[in-house]
Amino acid sequence: MAERPIPLRVFQQTRRLLMIDHTGVVVSDLARARRFYDAIAAALGLQTADNGPEAFLFGKSAVEPIPYLWIGTTRPSYWVEGSRAGLNQMHVALQARDKAMVDAFHRAALENGGTDNGPPGPRQGAGAYYGAFVLDPDGNNIEACARGKATK
Repeated sequence: MAERPIPLRVFQQTRRLLMIDHTGVVVSDLARARRFYDAIAAALGLQTADNGPEAFLFGKSAVEPIPYLWIGTTRPSYWVEGSRAGLNQMHVALQARDKAMVDAFHRAALENGGTDNGPPGPRQGAGAYYGAFVLDPDGNNIEACARGKATK
């Protein structure tokens, strides 16, 4: 017998399962990356937390950060051999409550070492979607986006 999906009301009353648990990026300068990610965390209502001397976590809560983005200067054990900062850029899209939060993210990123990679605005072909893109100091494409009613 096939498993039945969890009823929506039960799903909402329990700890939600998320598609992503964690991902990570290697950076060349931890202090520079920390300034950048602390600034965009504040703009998005997120937090950063130390994770040893060569890394930190970026997520919703410093106490229970899952899902989180691991950011560090050493190659994580789960990375493919040969991966290094600046060579394996990635894209991460972070949720924002509304357009104002997307705008604040973009401003904070540019003021803290980020490079514009797409100014805040609606994205064609994406429906009710408002996003902004920046490159972090190591070239990773970081986006903040609001969907649906949040884009009005």
